[in-house]
Amino acid sequence: MPTHALVKRCKQPYQLLLTSAALLLSAQVAALPSALQPEVGAQHAVVPKTTAEAQPAFVRSEKPVIYQVFTRLFGNTQTANIPWGTKAQNGVGKFSDFTPATLDSIKSLGASHIWYTGIPHHALVGDYTQYGIGNDDPDVVKGRAGSPYAVKDYYNVNPDLADDPAKRLQEFEALIARTHEAGMQVIIDIVPNHVARHYKSLSAPKGVRDFGADDNTQVSYAKHNDFYYVVDTPFKVPLLSDAIKPLGGESHPQVDGKFDEFPAKWTGNGARAAQPDANDWYETVKINYGITPDGRIDYPQLPSGYETKSVAEHYAFWQQVPDSEIPSAWHKFNQIAQYWLDKGVDGFRFDMAEMVPVAFWSYLNSHIKHTNPDALLLAEVYTPSRYRDYIHLGKMDYLYDKVGLYDSLKAIIQGKADTRAIERDRKSVADIAEHMLHFLENHDEQRIASPEFAGDPTKALPAMVVSTTLSQAPTLIYFGQEVGEDGNEDAGFGKPSRTSIFDYIGVPAHQRFMNMGKFDGGQSSKQELSLRAYYAKLLNLSHSLSALSGEYGDLHKANLAQEKGYDTGLFAFSRFDETQKLIIVSNFSSTETKSLTLALPETLVNQWQLNPGAYPLKEMLSDKKPTTPLTLTTKEGQVTLTLAPLESKVLLVGEK
Repeated sequence: MPTHALVKRCKQPYQLLLTSAALLLSAQVAALPSALQPEVGAQHAVVPKTTAEAQPAFVRSEKPVIYQVFTRLFGNTQTANIPWGTKAQNGVGKFSDFTPATLDSIKSLGASHIWYTGIPHHALVGDYTQYGIGNDDPDVVKGRAGSPYAVKDYYNVNPDLADDPAKRLQEFEALIARTHEAGMQVIIDIVPNHVARHYKSLSAPKGVRDFGADDNTQVSYAKHNDFYYVVDTPFKVPLLSDAIKPLGGESHPQVDGKFDEFPAKWTGNGARAAQPDANDWYETVKINYGITPDGRIDYPQLPSGYETKSVAEHYAFWQQVPDSEIPSAWHKFNQIAQYWLDKGVDGFRFDMAEMVPVAFWSYLNSHIKHTNPDALLLAEVYTPSRYRDYIHLGKMDYLYDKVGLYDSLKAIIQGKADTRAIERDRKSVADIAEHMLHFLENHDEQRIASPEFAGDPTKALPAMVVSTTLSQAPTLIYFGQEVGEDGNEDAGFGKPSRTSIFDYIGVPAHQRFMNMGKFDGGQSSKQELSLRAYYAKLLNLSHSLSALSGEYGDLHKANLAQEKGYDTGLFAFSRFDETQKLIIVSNFSSTETKSLTLALPETLVNQWQLNPGAYPLKEMLSDKKPTTPLTLTTKEGQVTLTLAPLESKVLLVGEK
């Protein structure tokens, strides 16, 4: 979630966003009643349900590893990096850059899924009129390349990404096929809360109507309107500072401070003014899901008890609801999802999922799972008290574990918290742990190597080990993270520390590893290659060690009490199943070597059915030899360890 107002389509800080616009309609509405609560009653928002009770929509046999690429940037080899640079100056990546060799390189990191970010055709500053595509007005485009979250045509793809824009859809279909041939699955974005200021599909299947095409614009709200309107009032372009003026202040025929929209529509973050603020998502418009401006529900609600029902039962419920009762936008997003499933897409990442009703997610996700039961559904959600609603009622497979584990790990890396926060966060989602996506970078977050985060990618390695091995949760990494990209390029719109999602830019550390498409690290430093090898080892372990899909054993609390060299700069735990037993220890200090005697509680030793004696340990993250033996007494096991600064050990318990 963004922490800077100009990052990710100028989102407001999420604390403000989620108390007002994020959960429903307007920045002016501080709190709306039952429309924002689970449709079966408020009690389900706060009563955790175990995964057994909830019958989750998705059951997996291993921990997915999702590799997120910003498609426009990934294959770009140009290095000029001129602020506000054009495609000719700064370059742009293409679908064709994902060759079999490229995909094999991604697969070697342990990736099971590729999230191709920025695929649906979004507003951008570029002339594609020869292909029948209308120009977008820079006055309502963020950056030069445009925000991937201001989609203007859900039935086609970004023409920037194609070698031949006339065949852009076929080129993406070919990429889907290549990804599958490489043994990975494809995820793309769906942005349910908003679309570009000017939405117009050139490729919609017969019978599919554009958003807003049938709206009654004489009223602010109607159930089957796709948008909300400021009746009889024209839209006005927001007043922008010099730092974010269209194209950085460059002269352009369409940059005139005007955009033709009458009547004005509500802005994507829920702002109702005809002239949104510069910090509003002014390049987008809010979608109506059947919630009136004063917060009343105007859509079918799930009956009580549906938090324990299967996805098939949710689908059956929606089949008996008359189509006329379901808001127009719900139908349109189901049509979009089905279209991409038919193209071979294997799952979706849903942007700002909590800005639309949970009942909609039951409707959409049950339809998706009816078509493809194995589809991966990932939601961007930032309100912990509502996590269980989106899993059990909304039938999401995974949610961001951002307001929790990510925030704590970042604070520990920065010296603002200690490792006790990890166990607190783990317990808070213990009943839904396998549904929480773990990450340390994505397109919204600061790069680890940026001065604003850690300034050194190795400082996050203990956190990466904990994040990857703590639970059954999947792991996400963002392209370039594995080689220490620092995100310090001034691309134009917004500020460095995150790799720009609004402009054309090169990504230097990634480009060095890419080595003009060879993907052999030919230009990488030794540190970058070492970092990537570490990531590859860890991520491949994450879904090859069966114990990491097993149970969790707490070693942290007991060892803090022992005072045998263990402190709050360390974090230790165990993971185990019937065939494997792991001990995992991380040293978060970047300066101190830690020597300690790690104790295993008697209850764990008994659960593992270990007899007194010495058990060899195999270090799974390194090839160091000899391995350190685990010495057991009759009541507890003890391991004598020395961990260098930032070192982690994943220790596999062997036979006596």
